[in-house]
Amino acid sequence: MDTNGTLEHDGETEQTQKQPAFDNVDITSPDDENENDIFESAIQEPLSPVLEDVPTDEAGDTFIEIVVADPQKVGDGMGSYLAYKVSTKTNILKFKKRQFFTMRRFSDFLGLHDLLVSKYLRMGRIIPPAPEKNIIGTTKVRMGSQPQAEAGAGVNLEWIENRRASLERFLNRVAQHPVLCQDTDFVNFLESDQELPRAVNTAALSGAGVMRLFNKVGETVNKITYKMDENDPWFNDKISEVETIDAHMQKLHSAIKALVSHRKELATLTGGVAKSAALLSTCEEHTGLSQALSQLADVEEKVELLRSEQANSDLYILSETIKDYIGLFGAIKDVFHERVKVFQNWQHAQMQLTKKRENKAKLELQDRRDKLEFAQKEVEEWEGKVQRCQKEFDNISSEIKKEMERFELARARDFKSTIIKYLEDQMAHQQQQMRYWEAIVPVARDIA
Repeated sequence: MDTNGTLEHDGETEQTQKQPAFDNVDITSPDDENENDIFESAIQEPLSPVLEDVPTDEAGDTFIEIVVADPQKVGDGMGSYLAYKVSTKTNILKFKKRQFFTMRRFSDFLGLHDLLVSKYLRMGRIIPPAPEKNIIGTTKVRMGSQPQAEAGAGVNLEWIENRRASLERFLNRVAQHPVLCQDTDFVNFLESDQELPRAVNTAALSGAGVMRLFNKVGETVNKITYKMDENDPWFNDKISEVETIDAHMQKLHSAIKALVSHRKELATLTGGVAKSAALLSTCEEHTGLSQALSQLADVEEKVELLRSEQANSDLYILSETIKDYIGLFGAIKDVFHERVKVFQNWQHAQMQLTKKRENKAKLELQDRRDKLEFAQKEVEEWEGKVQRCQKEFDNISSEIKKEMERFELARARDFKSTIIKYLEDQMAHQQQQMRYWEAIVPVARDIA
C-alpha cells in the first residue's frame, strides 16, 4: 500500500517502571564462556558531531519539523489498528525531499525506538523514550463499532489525542539530536513510501517483552554483587542530581494530575450551578431577579467551559511535558547503567588477562614449551581486549558528558517555552472569566 505523499512548496518538491540504581553490577562469569560475545561492541564509532555539522541544502540554521496528525482506524475487529499521518519539513540533505508525509502505525514507532536503542545506547547517547502502550484503549478502539475513519477525520478519543501528541514529541526529540536525525532507520521511517517490517518485540504481552522483563530482574540482582569504584566525581554528582530531579518531577506530576482531576470536578459542579440557576430563573416572578439569575446561569455555563479548558491546559501543556521528562530521566539512567556495564566488561577483561598471564608463567616454570606459544597468543589477545574495553569506557564516559550538556541546554529551553505558554494560557482564562463576571454586575445592580 502506498502511504507516502509529497507536497509542493514554491515550485520545489519538498516505547513506568522505576529504573534501579545503576552503580552495582556482577563481573563474575565463566572464564571462557561467551568471552568474545561481550566484547563485540568494544570498538567505538567516532563521537557525535555538533548540530552545526549536520549538512543542509541552504544557508542558515538546520531545521526539521515533524507533525503527527489524523489518527485513522484501519480494518475491523481485533486485527484493526490506528495509523497516523506523519508530515515532515526539513532542509537536511540526508533526506531526499524537503517536504513529505507517510502513514505509520503505533508499533512502527516502538520498532524505531528499539532500533535506535540497539545502535546508540552502547555509545552513551540518550535515546528519547517511546510513548507507553495502552492495552485498554487499544482494545476499546478495536472492539468499537465506530467505522473506519475517513482521510482527515481522525478519531476523537482523549487517550488517542494523548498518544498522538506523545508520538509527535518523541519524533521531534529524536529529530533534534545531531546524530539520531541522520540515522538511516529514522530517515526511512519518515520518508519511505513502503510499509515498515512488522516490529516483533512491541506487543504488550509478547514473548520478547516477557524476556526483557526477566533480563531486567536479572540485571537488578547482578547489580547488588559488585560496587563500581567511581574515579570521576562528575558522574557521582550527576547521578545524584538526576535521581533528585527525577524524584521531584514524579511528585510534581502526581500533584498536577490531582489538579487536573480537581479542575474537571470543579467544572462539573459549576455546570450544576448553571443548570440550577437557570431553572430557578424560570419560576422567579420578580422580573429583575429572574433576568439576573438567567444571566448568572449563562455566566456559570461559560465559566464551566473555561475551567474545562484550564484542566486541559494543565494536562496537555504542563503534565505531559513533565511526564516526557520523567521518561527522559529514565533514558539517562539507562545510559549511566550502560556505562557501568562497559566498565564491567573492562574489569572482566582485566581479570581474564591476569589469569592468562598467570597460566603462561606456570607453563614457563614447568618448561612446557609445547603450550607456551598458544599461551602467549592468549595473553596478547586479552591485552588487545583490555585496550579496546578501556577505550570503549573512555569513549562512553566522554560521550555521556556531551549528551548531558546538550540535554541540559535543551531542557532549559523546553521548560522555559512550556512555562511561558502555560502562564499565558492561564492568564487568558482568568482575564476572560473576569470579563464574564464584570458583564453581569450591572444587571445585578439594576434589580429593583
